[in-house]
Amino acid sequence: MITRYVALTSVLLSLIFGCKVNNGDTGDYAYIGGEIVNPKNKSIVLYNAKGDVVDSLTLDVNNRFLHKITNLKPGLYSITHGGEYQMILLEPKDSVMFRLNTYDFDESLVFTGDGAKKNNYLIKTYLSNESEAKKLVKYSKMEPEAFNEFIEKRRQDQLDEFQRFLDVNEESEFFKSIIEANINYNNYADKEIYPFAYFGNNKLIHIKDLPENFYAYRSDVDFNINHLSRFFAYNRFLFHYIDNIATHSYYKNHPFHSKFDRHSMDYNKSKLDLVDSIISDETIKNNLLKYKTRDFVSHNHTEAEADEILGYYLTKSTNEEDKKYMQELVSSLKLLRQGNPLPDLAIINYNNTEHYLNSVIEKPTIIYFWSSNSKMQYRNSHYKVRELKSEFPEVDFISINLNKNDDSTWKAIIDNYDFPRENEYKFKDPNKARKTLAVNYLNKAIIVDADAIILHPNVNIYKSDFTDTLGELLQKKHLIAKQ
Repeated sequence: MITRYVALTSVLLSLIFGCKVNNGDTGDYAYIGGEIVNPKNKSIVLYNAKGDVVDSLTLDVNNRFLHKITNLKPGLYSITHGGEYQMILLEPKDSVMFRLNTYDFDESLVFTGDGAKKNNYLIKTYLSNESEAKKLVKYSKMEPEAFNEFIEKRRQDQLDEFQRFLDVNEESEFFKSIIEANINYNNYADKEIYPFAYFGNNKLIHIKDLPENFYAYRSDVDFNINHLSRFFAYNRFLFHYIDNIATHSYYKNHPFHSKFDRHSMDYNKSKLDLVDSIISDETIKNNLLKYKTRDFVSHNHTEAEADEILGYYLTKSTNEEDKKYMQELVSSLKLLRQGNPLPDLAIINYNNTEHYLNSVIEKPTIIYFWSSNSKMQYRNSHYKVRELKSEFPEVDFISINLNKNDDSTWKAIIDNYDFPRENEYKFKDPNKARKTLAVNYLNKAIIVDADAIILHPNVNIYKSDFTDTLGELLQKKHLIAKQ
């Protein structure tokens, strides 16, 4: 089947691009085109390497599009469609055609044309990284010396495989730097994550006892690579590096063998201090400051703590849009405190009947969210809820889709996976609802009592301690006063 698809796109590509060689084009440009199978709407948004919108493109009657980028600078461009996101490496004179099926976005993506080989290789490394990340919990059970040896061997094997690709494919230095960064920083990130998984909160102090060469690569790290500012592997490394280094400050302020608390104020302030001190690139710095602050305020801290870290963040960020976003987020979270009534938002059920969220709550309820664009997440969340229902028959579960796309996509997923229809809803105004309920993560869930009073504003149903948390809240719910 894939062979037939590649042949089809190759023919289409030759028809579209065949005449461009002699059309008088000069300068730096590239063509990007493609076909979307099972499109979720008729638009594709193209972003440049800085994350700015280049153009909004419209699919034709055959669900295809074509766009010429002029004055092109080499970089990692990206497209979004129906909430899905995909990076594409573009250099001058590239003519990249792709075909993808929205039902299996990454795995169905096939590139053809000039520039196809490097993008297919990039996708291959993405998928490999994703596969390895799922095994990190297992790998983290290794002793430090064995883990270090394993990661270094894996990294070298990946670099050697890439060199074999280069031996038969002449590619630019820019492309080489992108793939090498993807390989190196993804492996470096695993090393930064390792001590948190291996030692756990009770023994994290022993991070200082890791082998001397465990973090030898740090001397070669560049924290200010602007063209990687939106690159997943690079950001994954930076996020966990900051978490790791900040532990040293934590143990300067806490008893030597105390249990590590990742939500402590001084630890999270030290992370912002580190970002501010070691990163000079404004894009990278502001992104890290924003997401590290968001991580802190999104957990169930007191209003005073949220205001304190917000104030600290505002003195360091130089991005006014981010500052406004963070101030609004903290304001929204104040309304979601334990004991407050759940904000009443308009929702629509499978039969297209409009309700208000509070009106459908009749007993203790867990409200969870999903996106049509994340197949693994919506499958896993519904399967997990199926398990929880049998364990907590006294609890209702309300499923809310977050997408703005038409009803047909939402209902097709419900029908295809035979999800129970009676508790499936979507928001009438998804943008307003996500902001009001501070849904920054798909795995967020909200627990309320029978009167729609918030018991917990932000839980993760996948966490190992979730059932204990839910059981304790259900026992204590009569202690929570109505506001």
